[in-house]
Amino acid sequence: MLRDRKPASPEAAMPLPQPREPEPVQAGRLEFTAAEIGALAHLYRGEVYRSTVWRTRLDSSTNWAVVTTGIALSATYSSAEASPLPMVLVGLLVTVFLLFEARRYRYFNVWRARARLLETDFYAPMIRGEGPTPNAAWTDLLANDYRRPSYHISYVRAIGRRLRRTYGWIFAIQAIAYYGKLAIHPLPLTTMSAILDRASIGPIPGTIVILAGVAFHSSWALFAFVTHRIEVADRRTRHNLIAMG
Repeated sequence: MLRDRKPASPEAAMPLPQPREPEPVQAGRLEFTAAEIGALAHLYRGEVYRSTVWRTRLDSSTNWAVVTTGIALSATYSSAEASPLPMVLVGLLVTVFLLFEARRYRYFNVWRARARLLETDFYAPMIRGEGPTPNAAWTDLLANDYRRPSYHISYVRAIGRRLRRTYGWIFAIQAIAYYGKLAIHPLPLTTMSAILDRASIGPIPGTIVILAGVAFHSSWALFAFVTHRIEVADRRTRHNLIAMG
């Protein structure tokens, strides 16, 4: 008599899965599609617009610095008896404008760098007849900047840039105008010791005022030089020409 056999389980009836062959890695695309080129064109227009807006904000703070310096010059040279104190106070006010403008410059530099990167690595190869590829290094750089946005330069370097390009000239004009005021009003100097008497402000001796002015302008000149050396060293340490900031 044959023994009853148990029915086979469904799991035993199913064939064992075969190992899957590794899928071939797809090669990167060689060119942008028409839709992607149109999207990048609109992106470039947006970045140019934002950089233009922030450039206008930079100009507004510079204009206020120039206007206040002009008002101080008018007040100081309005008469021979006018005090040179406005030139001292406007130096502090222009310093505040410089700090404001450096903060705005950090925002402006983000949009400017993005627009410039599109110009040099997307539009320039297209104009030369070279097809810009989606796999280039600049695409990763730009994509990461959009994913994790951040300032491209430090606040100190931003102050140095605005100081060297604009505010250094304003400070130089203030210094020349201040010491020119001491030299000619109320009468032209005959001895150098008289300049100390003219520079005194209330109970503050003229020697301290003159030394404070020299230290103020010398420190800004040293600051501009040091930040310039930092900029040069940063460019030398870059191993490629593609960079933001």
